[in-house]
Amino acid sequence: MSTPSQPPTSRGLFIVLEGLDRSGKSTQCELLIQRLQAQGRPVKGWKFPDRTTSTGILIDRYLRKEVEIGGEDGRAIHLLFSANRWECSTAIEALLASGTSVVCDRYAFSGLAFSLAKGLDASYLVPPDKGLPLPDLTLFLSLSTEQTKLRGGFGDERYELVEFQAIVKGKFEWVGEEVERVHGAGKWKEINAGGTVEEVKEAMGRLIDELASREGGGVKAKLWT
Repeated sequence: MSTPSQPPTSRGLFIVLEGLDRSGKSTQCELLIQRLQAQGRPVKGWKFPDRTTSTGILIDRYLRKEVEIGGEDGRAIHLLFSANRWECSTAIEALLASGTSVVCDRYAFSGLAFSLAKGLDASYLVPPDKGLPLPDLTLFLSLSTEQTKLRGGFGDERYELVEFQAIVKGKFEWVGEEVERVHGAGKWKEINAGGTVEEVKEAMGRLIDELASREGGGVKAKLWT
């Protein structure tokens, strides 16, 4: 006698947190993971750049100002950051397909915003990331550069300069508009990160609960396609 077929596993949620350096992304990622776990959802955290991979080790040294990569225009390092995401894309897609949600601290949108801030053109920057897994929702933690520089540890890494972060913030606004233009309204949400940890957590939580209530299984789209 044949056994009844099992219903397909619901696909996991792919949630990305973006923002300026020291905007509280890592803390909020951990809190969001805890929220999803409390709801009975399997979930895994991810962080880009992933400094554990072969490209990630080199990127880590670059960010710590231990090595230089390519010229000052940033073309080579942009491609290296993109390669780092592609190294992890198959693993992320496998987790999502198995029903495990992924909460990601930074993603391709950071790479685009930071490279745009260096003066590179989007026509060069976008194609390397085309085809990566598309997040179901990206939450941009918005914080003024004045607040950012007061956060602990600011200035330790290469791009943590107030003037540069101000330019990056403007580029993130453009990136968010492009995400919604290409992939539809609701894929990018801005969160005021200037409040307390609890206030930011609750603002994010409401959006995640809304997303979880309407997301089901099925094939997910690809970035910039």
